[in-house]
Amino acid sequence: MRKIKTFIFKQLCNGEISCNPEVLEAVLEIAVEIAREGREGRRIGTIFTVGDEKEVLARSRTLILDPLLGHPDEVKRVDNPDMRETIKELAQLDGGFVISGDGVVLSATRYFNATSTGLDLPLGLGGRHVAAASISKETKAIAIVVSESSVVRIFKNGSLVAEILPELWLLSKYDIHLKPPYTEKTVQGMAIITKEEA
Repeated sequence: MRKIKTFIFKQLCNGEISCNPEVLEAVLEIAVEIAREGREGRRIGTIFTVGDEKEVLARSRTLILDPLLGHPDEVKRVDNPDMRETIKELAQLDGGFVISGDGVVLSATRYFNATSTGLDLPLGLGGRHVAAASISKETKAIAIVVSESSVVRIFKNGSLVAEILPELWLLSKYDIHLKPPYTEKTVQGMAIITKEEA
């Protein structure tokens, strides 16, 4: 399962998207934690953009003073445990996060300029998803939405490319104990691995 996840991150961070697969994985880990845990006993939602930070910053703005402004980059890295907790606290505020391709959280509480023109989104997704799809279409960034319904969605080039259910994501961290040969089948979106009989 770990190899599958690594392949997915490398596929998302291909040549046209300027991000590091390890950075994308770290951001997704935070997004999944926010979706699963919420904050202060309530569900919260937010947006993360990864990569093409100059263009994302040019197409967004803060409506309050940016709480990350002026802090050194080395303390704003997504792999810094203190920063992870800061992100979770700031996710309660309106707006989203701009993260550089190399993992520095450049800005928080960002409002992304969004248009629904030319977007093909499933019905039922709200403004946060429109903003993520739009910014990923207008830039070369990947946008990640934490929905208040506890689902994490990934947008690339204006399209929804992946959905993560937090509990299944957490289960995927565990390696299977079956020894080959085994068969993997997908039934109703769930992977089932069974030992092949000799």
